[in-house]
Amino acid sequence: MKYTSFKIAYAVTFLTLIFSINGTAQKTSDDVAVPFIGNWAAVLPDGHPGWISFYVKDGILDGEAWSVGLGNAISELKVDSDTLYFKRLYKVGVPNFPGGPPTGKKVPVQTRAVVKDDKIFLSMDWPLSNGTTKKLDFKGKRLPSLPSKPDLDKVKFGEPITLFNGKDLSGWRLTNPNQINGWRAENGILINTTPKLNFDPFSKYGNLRTNGEFKDFNFQLEINVPTGGNSGIYLCGRYATQVVDRDSRMQGLQGVGALFARIPPSKNAGKVGGEWQKYDITLVDQHVTIILNGKKSYR
Repeated sequence: MKYTSFKIAYAVTFLTLIFSINGTAQKTSDDVAVPFIGNWAAVLPDGHPGWISFYVKDGILDGEAWSVGLGNAISELKVDSDTLYFKRLYKVGVPNFPGGPPTGKKVPVQTRAVVKDDKIFLSMDWPLSNGTTKKLDFKGKRLPSLPSKPDLDKVKFGEPITLFNGKDLSGWRLTNPNQINGWRAENGILINTTPKLNFDPFSKYGNLRTNGEFKDFNFQLEINVPTGGNSGIYLCGRYATQVVDRDSRMQGLQGVGALFARIPPSKNAGKVGGEWQKYDITLVDQHVTIILNGKKSYR
C-alpha cells in the first residue's frame, strides 16, 4: 500500500508516548504459561492501542507492557487453570474533563486474560468511588515474530491512496470520541492550533486517526510546526514518529526523525520551526525506514 502525500500544520498540540516497562516476576511452569507466551496487540477500553508481552525465563513468568501515556509495570503474574492474572497501576479517579485521564493516586487494578487461538480476551476490575468495581473488557490478537529486515528494493506497493481530501475530515476520526476535535481542513492543509502547555500525553483535545487500517505501506507527508510546537505521527498506532522543530527542547527526548522512546535518529535532519519538512516513512514487516527532508533518519 502506498499513501499519497499531504500537508499538516501543527501548533502546540498533543503528544502520544509509548514506554516499555519491565514487570515483576513469579515462578511458574512452562506448560501452563505456553498459551500466553508472545507479543499481543490490543485496543484498550478507552480506544487507545496497547501491547503486552509475556515470556518465561528460568522458570519465571514475566512480562512487559506498552500503552499510550506513561507506562505501567505488570505485577503479580500467575496462571490458574486457563486464566492469566496480573496487575497494573492506574489512576482511577474521576477525570477533570470529559475524555480526560483518570485522576488521583495510582492503585493496582486486577486484570485477567484468556487465550483462544490467536486472540486474547482481557478483563479489568476497574475500581469505582463507591467501593465497587466495574468490569472493563477488551481484546487483542497475537503478533507474529519479528521477521528479518526486508529488502525494500524488492517491495512492490499498490496504487496510491489519498488519505486527506484537502476539504474536510472525511475518512478520519478521533481515537477517543469523548475528547474535543481540534483538527480542521483549510486551504488543502490539515491544521491543529490547539494549546498545549506541557508534554502530558492526555488533553481535552483528541488524537486523530484514519478510518482505514493498513499494514505495510509507504507514507509521505509534509509537516510544519512553529517554534516550540509538538505533535507526533503514529504508524499503525504502534510506532510514534516525532513532529517537532529541530531546535525544540524535545530534541532531548530524541527529536524529529526518531521512533519516539525507542530509537533516536542517526542524524538531525530537521528544520527550524515554521519551515515545511517532508517525511517519507516506510513500514514493512514491522521494520521502519524514515527519510526526513531527503536524508535517511533511521532504519
